[in-house]
Amino acid sequence: MLSRRAYLYAAGAALAAPVRKPNLIVILADDLGFSDVGAFGGETETPHLDGLAKNGLRFTQMYSCARCMPSRGVLMTGYYSQQSGFEQSGNVKPPKWIRYTPQYLSEAGYRCYHSGKWHVPTPPVAGAGFHQSYFLGDQDRFFSPLRHSLNDKPLPAVKREEGYYATTAIAENALNWLRGHQKDHAAAPFFLYLAFTSPHFPLHALQPDIERFRGKYDMGWDQLRQARWERATQRGVVKCKPAALEPEVWPPWNTKAEELAAKIGPGEAARAVPWNTLTPEQKQFQSLKMAIHAAMIYRMDVEIGRVLDQLKAMGSMEDTCIVFISDNGASAEQLIRADGHVTGSVPGSADSHLGLGPGWSSAANSPFRMHKSWVHEGGISSPCIVHWPRGITDKGKLRHTPAHFIDILPTLADLAGAAKPPTLGKSLVPAFAKDRAIERDFIFFHHLDNRAIRVGDWKLVANGKGPWELYNLKADRGETTNLVTREPGRAKLMAEHWERLNKEFAAQRVQ
Repeated sequence: MLSRRAYLYAAGAALAAPVRKPNLIVILADDLGFSDVGAFGGETETPHLDGLAKNGLRFTQMYSCARCMPSRGVLMTGYYSQQSGFEQSGNVKPPKWIRYTPQYLSEAGYRCYHSGKWHVPTPPVAGAGFHQSYFLGDQDRFFSPLRHSLNDKPLPAVKREEGYYATTAIAENALNWLRGHQKDHAAAPFFLYLAFTSPHFPLHALQPDIERFRGKYDMGWDQLRQARWERATQRGVVKCKPAALEPEVWPPWNTKAEELAAKIGPGEAARAVPWNTLTPEQKQFQSLKMAIHAAMIYRMDVEIGRVLDQLKAMGSMEDTCIVFISDNGASAEQLIRADGHVTGSVPGSADSHLGLGPGWSSAANSPFRMHKSWVHEGGISSPCIVHWPRGITDKGKLRHTPAHFIDILPTLADLAGAAKPPTLGKSLVPAFAKDRAIERDFIFFHHLDNRAIRVGDWKLVANGKGPWELYNLKADRGETTNLVTREPGRAKLMAEHWERLNKEFAAQRVQ
């Protein structure tokens, strides 16, 4: 096994040469499905992300925390949300003992920058320690946000006629930070947290981007799920039987089906029913919705490409470790909020407020079960790409060791030579050299009563207050065969383990 020092040298470089700490970038997508990226089986055009995968690594079993705030909280603190209290939006008071990723990295000599979504209950600069931040607090308005700030200071609301688009604005602010860094702090390494709101609902995209994908999804979500599973299997990303559609599963807080039909029209579909049961009008409208989802992802990839071009212009590409992940699985949510939905409006425009829905969400999370907010594999499995030319020689390869967002801070601290965070997470740096197991006792999940614990290849999981289910993920990551009645002893021990951890984490939170 290579030492951490060895990782920081280019292949073949002399160990006596001075070590330059790598720049660090975490790119976070919002509600992106496991197979929405080409490198993970998707058909959406993501050439820049696919290029990072081709010349880097793909972690095939990276786990999120199932939803926006808990996932972002663990990225910024290294603690499960049950420990930190960063579980849901609202009036959350951070524990006094919490420290944030930029604080660890700043102590190691890094300049730290943030652009995009935040969703952590403390200001990015004054509270978390970023040197500069563009904070987009309004994820419901891609064209005209009311809430956004620069270095913790509120900015004026954006008018629609100003030509603002959130994905582009997030990238542009990141580019400003990088240009300023090159001008004023070139001798120091940097950390950039680039947190897009794409492809979170509402489905808002630039019309030329939508036209690029119009008609591409006429085959429907059944065929798309199958095609993505086949590609992911051929590429070695997954080795499991795909899950079946679950028409009875949808977020209970969704706008009621009758109201969706009344406001959006008869083309809307509120359940993941077989495609061939939809009306021709529904098929046409649903195909367009998925085209908008793809357009949002495509534009995010374009903007990531601009950031990569800036790194190359700075001469920093070789020395920058980039981690790309998604905060949870694709969303089955169909909500009408913010500015509402204007009946008859152009789909994807600022006047529309559409959600992807459980049918396409099932396809985006292919081949796994469930959606954002659930802790079955579809809700928590994130595509993960790690790209670092000077530190990774095993290019284009897969890493199958289970990992979790709780590991990101320890990994960044390891690369930076920063103080080791007191977290349950593990550094993933040893897996950069070869596909090796990262030893751990468990991975824990809990969100909105959805519960799970993974120990080795075994996963115990429950849908809300429902009964525990048990799966062997090595053979059945699609969670198609519940083994709880065949392995009652194992299930009992794992359930007791989960209960014990849940109590310990809650006690730690109030200290």
